[in-house]
Amino acid sequence: MIEINKVNVIPAYQMVSMELQRLIVEGTIKPGEALPGETDLAARFGVNRSTVREGIRQLESEGLVRRAGRKKLLISIPGQADISPRVERALLLQDVTFGELWEMAIVLEPLTAARAAERATSEQIQELEDNMVLLEAAVANGTRSEDIDTRFHTLLAQCTGNRALLLSREPIGQLLFRPYVELSPHVPQAPARNLRAHKEILAAIIARDSDQAKHWMERHIRDLRTGWEMAGRRMADRISPT
Repeated sequence: MIEINKVNVIPAYQMVSMELQRLIVEGTIKPGEALPGETDLAARFGVNRSTVREGIRQLESEGLVRRAGRKKLLISIPGQADISPRVERALLLQDVTFGELWEMAIVLEPLTAARAAERATSEQIQELEDNMVLLEAAVANGTRSEDIDTRFHTLLAQCTGNRALLLSREPIGQLLFRPYVELSPHVPQAPARNLRAHKEILAAIIARDSDQAKHWMERHIRDLRTGWEMAGRRMADRISPT
């Protein structure tokens, strides 16, 4: 008997979404421009309006389209806030381990600090200094500081002006630095060591010393691994949602 494989038929709404994505990525429809209305698109694609509506919902979920009023739809560029949560979810669903994230961080974070030292503007340095004030207060008061810590690393990435670096390291940083709060009870010295590392990195950035910024960030990331292991965790342990 002849073996015949089933034909995989792509739903019409996905075909609509894929074609619109192609036009957006190629620049035929540019960011800020209005997307044609549902009736117009339905006529162009030869489908009904509900199919177009479903295809547009898919574009919205991916951050490629945003609503401006009840009926107007504008093309948009997915930003960090759109991309990072999706990548984080994908990493968690893949049961990514602390060790896998750490291997990425030990490469990306020192590079980020070095580039930040070379490129940070005075306004960005002020943001880092404001963040330092918050971290100092949190450490002094014994309050949770993982959000402040994570924000510091995000600010450093913004200082680089490298969009590829910013988008690629953000989900890794969000997952890697948030478990910090779990380590503190097991490693009492962690908050003080974390604060010192941040201070040294900031001082190097202010001094425009990329080598020192890179050096202290590498120490900082190695400290994170040490704390993880001192808390009885293994590099092969998966990262849990927080």
